[in-house]
Amino acid sequence: MSKNLKSHWDEVYKTKNFEEVSWFQAEPETSIQFFEKLKLPKTASIIDMGAGESRFVDYLLDKGYSNITLVDISEEALNKTKARLGTKGEALKYIVADAAKFKTTEKYDFWHDRATFHFLTEIEDIEYYTQNICRSLNSKAYFLIGTFAEGGPKSCSGLEISQYSADDLSEVFARCLTQEKSLKATHKTPNGTVQKFTFCLFKYDG
Repeated sequence: MSKNLKSHWDEVYKTKNFEEVSWFQAEPETSIQFFEKLKLPKTASIIDMGAGESRFVDYLLDKGYSNITLVDISEEALNKTKARLGTKGEALKYIVADAAKFKTTEKYDFWHDRATFHFLTEIEDIEYYTQNICRSLNSKAYFLIGTFAEGGPKSCSGLEISQYSADDLSEVFARCLTQEKSLKATHKTPNGTVQKFTFCLFKYDG
């Protein structure tokens, strides 16, 4: 894990309240809409990559899911989430890791990534992430990704990002995933800026 990158994100979460950051959502509506249609059993193994302080885990817990892994490069962010959830989050797994280097021996039924993958701009990091998806999903599992779209931001939190269309994402993850549905969405930041997003739901072919 890059110490500079980890320090960068720790500083972001240390100096800003979640309601102040550009990616803040009081309720992650688009992710919830996709997830609810899957009707996964309550025993499903779920991972949220780049979870930060996202309220997606709150929704999952409220719906009765508990086999949940939260991954983020910022320990500061995960500590804030752990404190917020309190006893509700005691059974969760909290892992501090860079998305481009994350390793696990577990398999997941649902992998969620909102606004993490687009920070991977190096070819080797993108390649690692896609391979990791293929080896970390159970048969017939789902992968939901949300990235900045064409015409969206070119940077975030002082870092460069990559923009993706639904076709771009299908090409990137073609080695083992089939796109089931895509959606263009907009996100309004706390300061009123509107950001363009691409959301895609994939199914694992394995």
